[in-house]
Amino acid sequence: MSRGSPELTAARKEEIIAACAKLNETMSFKEITIKEIGAATSFTRTSIYNYFETKEEIFLALLQKEYELWVEAMDTVMADQVAMTRDELAQTIARTLTDRPRLLRLLSMNLYDMEANSRPERLAEFKVAYGASLNAVSRMVDKYAPEMDEAARQQFLYAFFPFIYGIYPYTSVTEKQKTAMEQAGIPYVYQSAYDLTYTCLKKMLNAKEA
Repeated sequence: MSRGSPELTAARKEEIIAACAKLNETMSFKEITIKEIGAATSFTRTSIYNYFETKEEIFLALLQKEYELWVEAMDTVMADQVAMTRDELAQTIARTLTDRPRLLRLLSMNLYDMEANSRPERLAEFKVAYGASLNAVSRMVDKYAPEMDEAARQQFLYAFFPFIYGIYPYTSVTEKQKTAMEQAGIPYVYQSAYDLTYTCLKKMLNAKEA
């Protein structure tokens, strides 16, 4: 790859995103800095600014990748499965989504800062991936629940996607939060991300059938 070639640019962006993802396995969004991301790459820290202006842009690119991987998973299902019941559809969407815990965590905790501190062109690239996920879920519903009309499908999409933002905090409660809820007299019943998502999807899909 020649210096400054599109291939080199893409490879370096991927290396930066991968370094950010690796750090995010053990560190929070707030703890990670561009200096630390740069130290985990094969080139100088200052070179990162040739590709991303802020830490938030790197995380937004990571979130974009998570959306793209979710879409790939749904596309694979649609290529392999000719038909499924609404219950199986709810199970499948829940599984493909909750297989991406980083997607759920970043959406619930850091999306506002990532979008606010990214350039418009970076944000537009991200929105393309977000739109592709909307389209993929819509295509799944269209294929496996074809009796849903356009209005019902749109209503389903715009109920389900806002729900996604709340999955992580409801299913990843710390001991400190559990103690606080006990002291406040609020009962806490643990649900996995999959269980919560499947239950919600099943109810929404069946509501459209009624």
